[in-house]
Amino acid sequence: MRKTAALGAAGTMVTGALLAGAISATPASAGEQHQRGSAEARGVATAAARAAKKGIDWQECPADWGFKSPIQCGYVTVPVDYARPNGRTIKIAVDRAVSTGSKKERQGSLVYNPGGPGGSGMKFPNRITTKSPLWVKTAKAYDFVGFDPRGVGHSAPISCMDPQEFVKAPKADPVPDSEADKRAQRKLAKEYADGCAERSGGLLPYMTTKNTARDLDVIRAALGDKKLNYLGVSYGTYLGAVYGTLFPNHVRRMLVDSVVDPSREKVWYQANLDQDIAFETRWGDWKKWVAKNDATYHIGATPEKVQAAWEKLRATAKKNPISGVVGPAELTGFFQNAPYYDSMWASVAEVWSAYLSGNSKPLVENAGPNLLDLAGNASAENGNAVYTAVECTDAKWPTSWKKWDRDNTRIHQQAPFMTWSNAWMNLPCATWPVKQQRPVDVKTGKGLPSVLIVQSTRDAATPYGGAVELHHRFKGSRLITERDAGSHGVTGQVNPCINSRVDAYFLEGKTDAKDVTCAPHATPQPAKPTAKAAAKGASLLPVAP
Repeated sequence: MRKTAALGAAGTMVTGALLAGAISATPASAGEQHQRGSAEARGVATAAARAAKKGIDWQECPADWGFKSPIQCGYVTVPVDYARPNGRTIKIAVDRAVSTGSKKERQGSLVYNPGGPGGSGMKFPNRITTKSPLWVKTAKAYDFVGFDPRGVGHSAPISCMDPQEFVKAPKADPVPDSEADKRAQRKLAKEYADGCAERSGGLLPYMTTKNTARDLDVIRAALGDKKLNYLGVSYGTYLGAVYGTLFPNHVRRMLVDSVVDPSREKVWYQANLDQDIAFETRWGDWKKWVAKNDATYHIGATPEKVQAAWEKLRATAKKNPISGVVGPAELTGFFQNAPYYDSMWASVAEVWSAYLSGNSKPLVENAGPNLLDLAGNASAENGNAVYTAVECTDAKWPTSWKKWDRDNTRIHQQAPFMTWSNAWMNLPCATWPVKQQRPVDVKTGKGLPSVLIVQSTRDAATPYGGAVELHHRFKGSRLITERDAGSHGVTGQVNPCINSRVDAYFLEGKTDAKDVTCAPHATPQPAKPTAKAAAKGASLLPVAP
């Protein structure tokens, strides 16, 4: 689950991107175990049967998608509303790189979701074409398949405001100084929710994790796979948990990495409050690392001095935004990369160090907007729109501002780094214009194989308790814990204790007889500050908590 900075103003009205289609029904048995006989269960079975018959017309990817041969692209048609499989349809964009092994070694497709809600998995096949060292063995057995979930990217993308307005900066300081500040943010949140309805109202009621899980089953059928092999990270773990609940006997192998707490009590309001506290913890870990490497960065020799330097930077940017565009909201948006990923520890420290030495260019380039990047801005706005649409529609949110104010004021006292920024991002859910649903009761169904769960103990975006909860709910699952580590996305780190078990699971279906605890991966090494800007890291895309 990734987060963005505070919302901007609402945009103008446009027509939602929906494709109409009329198709005849094909009888099929229900795949959704806990809703057997429901209209949605019959609808997804019908859509999957059609997809299996039609397959995917794999072609060279469109030039502007950015994926070169041997990666291939295509579409899978799904109903907008699974209760009405003969009604409107949309096309889900998919891509693949075929397995590198022999025909005998091939075990099917491995489908990936990176998180969000709002994240695109379309870059996943690059792990084959670039021969990513951690995935070379798995690539021999599987075609790597990515997709844009409904509403994302090339799959009937939704929008809630004009992208150029969305990225304009500086935005208001997310930490309110007064009741007037809070009223202004509440107004923006209401305008954003209304903008979602105006610009994307045709798809908005159907932007749920349940429907994305149903889409995933149709994709499985279109790929020609009897059962799904799945890798989900961050919000992708919740998508996997919902899929495993709805379609337990359609799962072959499922690995979930950095787990969203799937309990109905957490999804989604409480999960975001939990996330605020976890971010503060990991922010503290990074401050200790920066202080330890003060000889390199000259920010502060103790965590307390690093915190004081951060507060001074925020105050400076609040009084006079850096280069006119980087205020406290933009600073939080960039600096949150450090608690998210230790791979960004050195880069963020480098940018900060350069600023303190008199070079603000790296900070402006990394934290400020690029109004000329029209495609990037549209993608960022789309990701934020999908995040909001799915989280707000997935579950019932508090409508009382007094509750939001009380809870976030309390949490801010112990976790000031990101609490109010997170609150404003989610506040559109308090005035959401479409019916909010009840989350799936995630649990083991008949036929669900052993699911492999991987989690670090100090993850900021998805606190460790989420992995424990899913492990409890999915009977027979195995939990691999990376202790004393906190990078979000464990399977992307070099840690032989974990990497070897990931290979064994996907290649042979093997898990340990008991849960496993691994030592942490290597601590990041400091990089000497330079004049050039650090890489921006992952775009500041929301990751469900």
